[in-house]
Amino acid sequence: MSTTSAVTFWDGVYAARPAATDPRPNVRLGETVTDLPPGDALDLGCGQGGDALWLARRGWRVTAVDVSAVAVERLTALALAQGLDGRIDAERHDLRESFPRGTFDLVSAHYLHTPLDLDRAAVLRTAGHALRPGGRLLVVDHGSTAPWSWDQDPDARYPSAREVAEDIGLDGAAWAVERADASRRIATGPGGRTAEVTDHVLIIRRTV
Repeated sequence: MSTTSAVTFWDGVYAARPAATDPRPNVRLGETVTDLPPGDALDLGCGQGGDALWLARRGWRVTAVDVSAVAVERLTALALAQGLDGRIDAERHDLRESFPRGTFDLVSAHYLHTPLDLDRAAVLRTAGHALRPGGRLLVVDHGSTAPWSWDQDPDARYPSAREVAEDIGLDGAAWAVERADASRRIATGPGGRTAEVTDHVLIIRRTV
C-alpha cells in the first residue's frame, strides 16, 4: 500500500468517526504509567488523542504521531482547547519513512495494527533504541477481534507478547522484558456497545 493510499485509508477511518471532545485513554496505559514519574513520552499511532491528553494532564511532555492528518489536526485542536498545547506536539509520520526525533522515558504503541505494508518490528525496535536508560516501551496489541473493529478477518492470528518481543529483537544486555502476557477486559465501543476482548501486553525497559 502506498503512502498516499495509507493516508487516505486512515483519514477515512477517522473522518468517519465523530470528533471526540474528551477521548478516553487506553486502559493498559493507566495500569502501566500511573506510578511513573512524568517525563518525555512518545505516542505511536495517537488516533483520537486520548492517551496523549491523559499523559499531558499528568505532567508528561508528549510527542504524538499518526499517519492520519485528520487525527493529528483533531488532537492539535483538542490540546489547544484544553490548555495542553505546550505539552503535546502532534506530528504526522508514516512510520515506514520517518520516525520522530528525540529520546524518551516512555514509548507507547497501543494497537499499532494496520493493513499497510509496515515492518512493525523494525518500528518498535527503533522505538526501543529511542528510550533513555530506565525508559519503557509499552506495546499493547489486540489478542482478539472486537465486534466494531475495522478488521474483521476471521483468519486473523494475534502473536503473543513474547512472540512480539522476539520479533523486535532488542539485545537482552540493554533491554529487559518486564511484562509479557494476555489480559481480558470489557471494552466499550462506538455507541456504548460492550464486549469482552483480550489484550496482549508487552513492557520492555531499557536498562543501560
